Amino acid sequence: MSHFGAKVIYSPTINPVLRKGIPVLIKNTFNPGAKGTLICKEVSKNGRSVKGLSRINKISLITLTGGGMVGVTGVAARLFSALSLSKVNVIFITQASSEHTITIGIDIDEEDLAKEAITNEFENEIELKKIKPLEIERNLSIVALVGDNMKESIGLSGKSFSILGKNGINVRAIAQGSTERNISIVINRRDVHKALNVLHERFFLSKLKKIHLFLIGVGNVGNTFISQIKEQYEYLKKEHKIEIKIVAMANSRKMIFNQNGIDLSVWQEKLNNEAEPMNSLEFIEQMQKLNLRNSVFVDNTADKTIAALYSKILDKSISVVASNKIAASSNYSNYFDLNLLAKQKNVKFLYETNVGAGLPILKTIKDMVKSGDKIVKIQAVLSGSLNFIFNSFTKNTTFSTVVKQAMDEAYTEPDPRIDLSGKDVARKILILAREAGYELEMEAIENNSFMPPELMEKESVEDFLGSLENFNAFFDNIRKEAEQEGKKLRYVAEFNQGKAKVGLKKADSLQPYYQLDGKDNIVLIYSNRYKEQPLVVKGAGAGAEVTASGVFADIISIANQ
Repeated sequence: MSHFGAKVIYSPTINPVLRKGIPVLIKNTFNPGAKGTLICKEVSKNGRSVKGLSRINKISLITLTGGGMVGVTGVAARLFSALSLSKVNVIFITQASSEHTITIGIDIDEEDLAKEAITNEFENEIELKKIKPLEIERNLSIVALVGDNMKESIGLSGKSFSILGKNGINVRAIAQGSTERNISIVINRRDVHKALNVLHERFFLSKLKKIHLFLIGVGNVGNTFISQIKEQYEYLKKEHKIEIKIVAMANSRKMIFNQNGIDLSVWQEKLNNEAEPMNSLEFIEQMQKLNLRNSVFVDNTADKTIAALYSKILDKSISVVASNKIAASSNYSNYFDLNLLAKQKNVKFLYETNVGAGLPILKTIKDMVKSGDKIVKIQAVLSGSLNFIFNSFTKNTTFSTVVKQAMDEAYTEPDPRIDLSGKDVARKILILAREAGYELEMEAIENNSFMPPELMEKESVEDFLGSLENFNAFFDNIRKEAEQEGKKLRYVAEFNQGKAKVGLKKADSLQPYYQLDGKDNIVLIYSNRYKEQPLVVKGAGAGAEVTASGVFADIISIANQ
């Protein structure tokens, strides 16, 4: 502990006490009433394996490499003798088992001395190319885990490297003392604060895990999501040992950051009065600079420019949770690359709410595929918006009135033409097919739209809504035809034998989606294990409440990993 920067236990002072076996009690100057830390010869075998964390900043790594070192006696002795003569203190040592490489860590201020001493000592070998020129890495730090019980703890190194990896902290070198009482880890200096926090959380505060959220999109879904976080904060902290903090939020105009957490009781006032102009690239840059542990980026927009940033975010080992459907329904190569990148970076890319809002449809399909089942057919009503519209569209209402009601209740996209055109349903069946293991593109989906083209070509949402009233008779005829046949209007998505199509259908009473109420969705999944009777997922598939809860559930799944 004294070697790795704990100044209060200065090594020359501690050595005489150590030789005599005298216990040392360390007290906190700023909190003298605290119990303190006792260092003694006989250590209790119970309690934590890791007793302390420490660090040394401003480290340079110098690596001596070359085939001419293998099997040659005295290389290490020459190296350390040269450094000793130049009065260079070696803080860290690691050597490859092949004897091909020796790496040392030194104070950055002694780098020039060390380089000159080593280069002069191995001048001949370097000239003959038996040893390569020195490799020097700067701006590094050493973090050390210390504890007497570490030598009897299985998997401690694995736990350390796993939690560092999940937070995007690259380990440059490691060394473990022969006593197994410490593990020294060399990392980039900019990651020290984050590394100490995640290790401290893992080994000392394992009962409480902090999640830092960076939220873009505070409209209907985003606003509801914030309310749910606020309501559940104390419950999650007390019952599940998860503390969720929103440390950044933004809308299309403004963005605000607070690494200690934004006060959710006044977030609207703060976003309106204390925020800076929104810039998506600056938002991502600031998120990366904060470099907080357990960071999650949450996208509750329908913005393609935000979706285009996912790869940058995942590449920095930050998980992404998206209700935005654009990325998962983009070209297949982008969909595949994002999921692959998330796996490579050991983070999550979750978008359960892309299909069915809060319904566990994607999770169900993923679990089926992982267990070895093969999905061959999917039938579904996937638009809670359209289902609400057709269930509410009766002889006592007009189509235009029902569409406006669906917009007012936040069941549709901001532009309802995305729902009415069938494009949103096509996106959803595309995502389902991809999750089932099929390589499918949007262009391959047959869309039998029921909307008049001249209505859909209006320049703005306002123009579209203004013209919609002129087509009420057209839609009323469609409704009457279905009623006369004893059927109901349903916008159905189908995937079968690698092909997908969506369109308006007249469903009879024998079909499972005939009885769907309100904004409900239903998905029927046929597979090798569910051939005759499909696996069915049914429930509310639209609305801010259920969508926000689906986003919330994705975040909880990340917190629990």
